[in-house]
Amino acid sequence: MLFNSIDFAIFLPIVFLLYWVIGRKNIRAQNILIVAASYVFYGWWDWRFLFLILLSTVVDYTIGLALEKQNKNQHRKILLWTSLLVNLGLLGFFKYFNFFIDNFTSAFSFFGHSIGGYSLNIILPVGISFYTFQTLSYTIDVYNKKLKPTSDFISFSAFVSFFPQLVAGPIERATNLLPQFFKERNFNYEMAKDGLRQILWGLFKKIVIADNCAKYVNIIFENHEAYSGSTLVLGAVFFAFQIYCDFSGYSDIAIGTARLFGFNLMQNFAFPYFSRDMAEFWRRWHISLSTWFRDYVYIPLGGSKVSKLKVIRNVFIIFLVSGFWHGANWTFIFWGGLNALYFLPLLLLGRNRKNIKIADNDSYLPSFRTIFQIGITFSLTVFAWIFFRAENIGHAFSYIKRMLSMSLLSFPNIKPSYLLILLFAFILIEWVGRKQQYALENLWRDKPIYLRWGFYYLLIVCMYVYGIKEQEFIYFQF
Repeated sequence: MLFNSIDFAIFLPIVFLLYWVIGRKNIRAQNILIVAASYVFYGWWDWRFLFLILLSTVVDYTIGLALEKQNKNQHRKILLWTSLLVNLGLLGFFKYFNFFIDNFTSAFSFFGHSIGGYSLNIILPVGISFYTFQTLSYTIDVYNKKLKPTSDFISFSAFVSFFPQLVAGPIERATNLLPQFFKERNFNYEMAKDGLRQILWGLFKKIVIADNCAKYVNIIFENHEAYSGSTLVLGAVFFAFQIYCDFSGYSDIAIGTARLFGFNLMQNFAFPYFSRDMAEFWRRWHISLSTWFRDYVYIPLGGSKVSKLKVIRNVFIIFLVSGFWHGANWTFIFWGGLNALYFLPLLLLGRNRKNIKIADNDSYLPSFRTIFQIGITFSLTVFAWIFFRAENIGHAFSYIKRMLSMSLLSFPNIKPSYLLILLFAFILIEWVGRKQQYALENLWRDKPIYLRWGFYYLLIVCMYVYGIKEQEFIYFQF
């Protein structure tokens, strides 16, 4: 079920009313309703994959309780590895089986040996990468004794399958989200109003910015040899805004929807395109995944408190694994490696924590220094996105070669004036609201009500005028 669909527009009010009317002041009833609604929401795509969520839920719930009772380290490790093998095994089969088979047969062919390979027609379950990492965080935290396991199967099921963030995050930690299912939740008008405001902004980013950028991105990337270098630059920039507005738009809708039901989810994007270096970018982009890899992969490997060679190894591991998490394609791995190369000099020179505060926090206008730093960081990011968007490595290098030709100095073949105006307005709003959790959180709070509501209706009109019917979110494929 898509957030930007009629189905969800009907589904959400029904669940909302049942939750606050029937489940009022009854935590267990509310949690049961969340589980039921979440399974309906996910089963809307393909009901068969509900068994995968249920399997992950049962396995990690059982292992969590077993870890609590087990004191022997060896037995505890066996339980942890059981959870890892089951969850990552399912993820690996559905997402990477054909990738490994194809590369295995290609490797033998390279050395002059022909072997018969085969692929399976495997459908990738929506959101499997997200809920797999979410449920693993529970088992790992219980194993490390950072969290006590729950014996309440309903609450745990609600944590694993919570529909607002089930299929594309944020990837919540059990330490943050799970305890919220045990607390009494009463309807809070201000919280709900803020949630609706964030949903509105998320829908605007997805429907108006991301989907309209996607139109031109698809045309340019699929026919890159027919366009000038300047047009290819424009296509790469449009993709940068497409993926940001698509994914952060989903996160905004998810966080806003959760607030309607009395839950607080973590911020997943903190205005990453206003970053002044790549280290800052990765603190602001897909925060729930970046911190997951930091806490469960990078730090256990020794983090930055080891020799320089091991630090380099650790950085490449998390970026390459992060790239591979996105999909079974060498383009994602190359994208991860390229970002590791961007990040390493900052870390090795001790400059990775230089830009912690918000850019030009005390000013509405950015300084020339800030503009220059943001421009360099954004340019590096856009260049890396070419590999992320390309069909394969050959396509990426062909795109870059054509982009860097003499035609780079010409005017773009495609001139979507309306989209450029929308992007300018969007960037302006994001810049003004960059100190908040999301751009509209406090925008015009001190202005007359007719101005605020006039602006909200303007966003809705833009969605109606520029909307493209029910386009899927990019991260559904991951």
